Amino acid sequence: MPDRITSVSNARIRRLVELRKKARLRRETRLFLIEGTRLCADTPESFITEVYATEDWLRGASDAERARYSGFPLTIVSEEVMEKVSDTEQPQGIMCLAQMPSWTREQILGKGQESEPLLLILEDVRDPGNLGTIFRTAEAAGATGILMSRGTVDLFNPKVVRATMSAIFRMPFMICDDLCRELETLRGDGIRSYAAHLGGTRAYDELPLTGGSAFLIGNEANGLSEKLTAAADEKIIIPMAGGAESLNAAMAAGILLFEASRQRRAAVRK
Repeated sequence: MPDRITSVSNARIRRLVELRKKARLRRETRLFLIEGTRLCADTPESFITEVYATEDWLRGASDAERARYSGFPLTIVSEEVMEKVSDTEQPQGIMCLAQMPSWTREQILGKGQESEPLLLILEDVRDPGNLGTIFRTAEAAGATGILMSRGTVDLFNPKVVRATMSAIFRMPFMICDDLCRELETLRGDGIRSYAAHLGGTRAYDELPLTGGSAFLIGNEANGLSEKLTAAADEKIIIPMAGGAESLNAAMAAGILLFEASRQRRAAVRK
């Protein structure tokens, strides 16, 4: 029989609340929370360690949904407990505790794939929605990986996790201490880096992007640091009409990645 928890002061529930709130605890345990029917269903089973659900969710679940979680430790919790742990205003009634994915440098560079590496390099992107959207967009555009500074918002923040729509399990990533040094390493691998910058001299769609490429995206308020911009191979610009001075970080990343994707598809058709 599944365990049942009805008290919000239960030690396991307090632990889940701490995991939701504290990035440091998530890093130490390599565990994070996934919430909601769709996201839990999309989580690869190899990453799930525990499942928490309400009676209402179980009653409304299909046979296939219930069977999916039958092999995991299942705890039935009260609505009050689910609300206590949840990061959303209207919890859907199911939550999974999951292990963090990790990736090798070879996977981030897409070793073994037919296409050349296509990377995003993020410096201190702070908005959870932006980071999650960037992961979804990078996957859709065929990026091979994402490198992030330690100043970037925690990838396993519940808001980021929701915004990735499970791309967090499919898009290779790495958190880096020194992005400038990473650019040097990438250059040695034949990957050219482009800093999205208002001082760019060439428009993004004037670049040849069928070879190994990496786009640098900076902080929402301050853009890229001077040091990292100087370390890039080239500064590029996204031309804008009207009075707009800059674009949302996720939007800029999408424009750049899909231009590279377009060029690569065109090269294959030739």
